[in-house]
This record gives sequence, structure tokens and C-alpha cells, in this order.
Amino acid sequence: MDAERLLLLVEDDEAFARTLARSFERRGYRVLRADSLAQVRELLGAHSPSYAVVDLKLKGEATGLACVRELHAHDEGMLIVVLTGYASIATAVEAVKLGACHYLAKPSNTDDIEAAFGLTEGNADVELTNRCSSIKTLEWERIHEVLAETGFNITEAARRLGMHRRTLARKLDKRRV
Repeated sequence: MDAERLLLLVEDDEAFARTLARSFERRGYRVLRADSLAQVRELLGAHSPSYAVVDLKLKGEATGLACVRELHAHDEGMLIVVLTGYASIATAVEAVKLGACHYLAKPSNTDDIEAAFGLTEGNADVELTNRCSSIKTLEWERIHEVLAETGFNITEAARRLGMHRRTLARKLDKRRV
């Protein structure tokens, strides 16, 4: 197997990880799987993947952003795509600043992810919209920005946002992207 086709999949949803891994394997990738930052570190000790797909929200202490930072530090040339059901401008910006080449909102399929690996440069011709952001969208973006700053610590994010922890938890439960 060509070492250039080694992909690290960082996803804590077992069923989704299994499905995505099989799809990439059918395309000729050799897939390594991790569900935490600790497993990422362990795998990087023995392997040097050329590609990575990282879920933004992982169970436990570390987020996908911490994994992106670790992967980029291991190999600056690695093509890293962040895949998330919790898309926001703040987390997209942070992911790219930390070394991701692309950021995709779920649902995304293997075609979308593989295409994102090829989009390593920005596109100055992307269409701009005239639509203004709503108050709800701005609130959602701010919540995600603070969540990213606090490593997805709900208690600390609520404190910084000036709201009760339960209020923030309810807002997050209501809006599954």
C-alpha cells in the first residue's frame, strides 16, 4: 500500500467512523482510526499519515481542534479536513489557523472530503452573499467562538457569556447543526 494514501480518521462515533473508514478503504486509502487526542498521539508515534479527517467535537477533554494542532505539529504537509455537526465561523477560522486545509459541515460524504483534500488554496472567486446575519446566527456564532476558546467547557463558556450554565446547555441541546 502506498504510504501516500495513509489516512487518520479521528471520530468518536463508532458507527460513523466505521462507515467512513470503509468508504475510504474502497477508494484505496489505508485507514487508521482514533477517537481521542491520546490515541492520535499514540498512532503518530508509529505512523505518518498524509491525510486526516477530524471530528470537531470529541467526547472527553480534548476537542478536534487540539487534534488538528497535534497533527499539524507532527507534519505540516498533512492534509487535514475538519468535519463537524457544530459548524461555526469561529471554529472554522481556528481550525484553519491550527493547520486544517478545509472545514466541512455534516452531513458530508467521502466525495466531499476527498475533494476538500484537493482544495489546499483559497478561492478568491467564491460567491459572496448579500444576506445579513440574523441575531440568532450572531448569537450562535458567539457561543461557538467562546466554546472554542474554552475547549468546549460549558461551565466556563457560560461564565464568559454571562449566562447560566443550564441556559447554555439548553441552547446547545436545541440547536443541533
